[in-house]
Amino acid sequence: MNINRHFSRRSFLQTLGAAAAGAPFITSCMTTRPPSGRLRHASFGAGNQAWDDLNCIAQAPNVDIVAICDVDLRRTVEARKQFPNARIYQDWRELLDKEARHIDSVNVSTPDHMHAPIGVSAMQLGKHLYGQKPLAHDLYEVRRMTEIARRQRVVTQMGIQVHSKSHYRRIVPLIQSGIIGKIKEVHTWSNKTWGDTAPLPKLTETNPIPAGFDWNLWLGVCAERPFIGGDYYHPENWRKRLDFGTGTFGDMGCHIYDPVFCALKLTAPISIRSEGPAPNDCNWALDAKIHYQFPGNQFSCGPTLPITWYDGATEKPDEIKAIVGKQRLPDQGSVFVGTEGAVILPHYGKPQLYPLEKFKDYVQPDATDTNHWEEFVLACQGEGTTSTPFSYAGPLTEAVLLGGVASRFPQTTLKWDAANLKFDLPAANHFVRRSYRKGWAVKGLS
Repeated sequence: MNINRHFSRRSFLQTLGAAAAGAPFITSCMTTRPPSGRLRHASFGAGNQAWDDLNCIAQAPNVDIVAICDVDLRRTVEARKQFPNARIYQDWRELLDKEARHIDSVNVSTPDHMHAPIGVSAMQLGKHLYGQKPLAHDLYEVRRMTEIARRQRVVTQMGIQVHSKSHYRRIVPLIQSGIIGKIKEVHTWSNKTWGDTAPLPKLTETNPIPAGFDWNLWLGVCAERPFIGGDYYHPENWRKRLDFGTGTFGDMGCHIYDPVFCALKLTAPISIRSEGPAPNDCNWALDAKIHYQFPGNQFSCGPTLPITWYDGATEKPDEIKAIVGKQRLPDQGSVFVGTEGAVILPHYGKPQLYPLEKFKDYVQPDATDTNHWEEFVLACQGEGTTSTPFSYAGPLTEAVLLGGVASRFPQTTLKWDAANLKFDLPAANHFVRRSYRKGWAVKGLS
């Protein structure tokens, strides 16, 4: 195993600091093609979504997988077989410290709480970044990732791969054509349940940490706490935990809000209001219902545009159910309600216009699937651009994360000052930016 037990946090910070000091050199590197026309890539994460991202990037033309990092070495077993020439790491800082001169790009496909620390550190070293959704855990982190990506001029792409599917690409010209008139409101939803109403379990004895799993590295920037077994945190249920995941909305909101945000050219919302339950001390709640007011524009029929999110078992309004008649609403998706009709957009499904009889002869805009990962690779190689760069994905993610903050203050309308990352309710501002634990400060996020 390529794990240097003498590696220190100081060593990594010195490397990062030197890179920051040499910013003009980094910028020059980022605007040229990778050496020999091949992209040298590293993956942060080796299981689940990270495994998909890693393999999809590896299948793009002219890519070499140089290094792979995962805090759980059990998850690197398949990676060693699939990519025998890749060097394996357990500590993300060590990978960046040792491989900075040997890689051009990275994907960060870890739990949400480590997206920004790893992503910002990589971008400041001049590395192109494929960052999984949501872009980061907190609003401040998202804003900084957007700003640093722009300053460093790196290629970026957020991992909302459905953005590149034909049905999501079709909805944009369909809505903007005005076929259903001006938009009165939009409703979006997911039936997923990344929440937990139970309190933190009381530990009667110490839970053994699995061999090969580094709990301290998994915690990363978050406060220390005892490990709880039974998949309470790792490998998936972290999505339910306030400090590590962002609930159902954070998981699916960036996917489902994406075509809404894109088709309607949305900017930052004016206000957010939650009418669902609040999270408890450690977990996100179930059955969210969150109302947004966005500024109106040429596609809306009023000065503001209301958009509502539902998840879990939350019931959709009867008028929305009436649009589809006896047909069942998709488990996940959106409905655009216009002055001349409506469109149901299933998540991973073709748009359907209503009333059916009125639009039975309507020919939808042509669209084809594209490869979200290959698009990133080609952009890194100087060919074309990405479709979800952080300049787009950042504002989208900020809008989604605002819903999580609002859920902490049920039945309260929060006014949002996007320019200053500030709510009108002082208590809500506590959740804009979190503190990292001692010894884990990250340059650019501190």
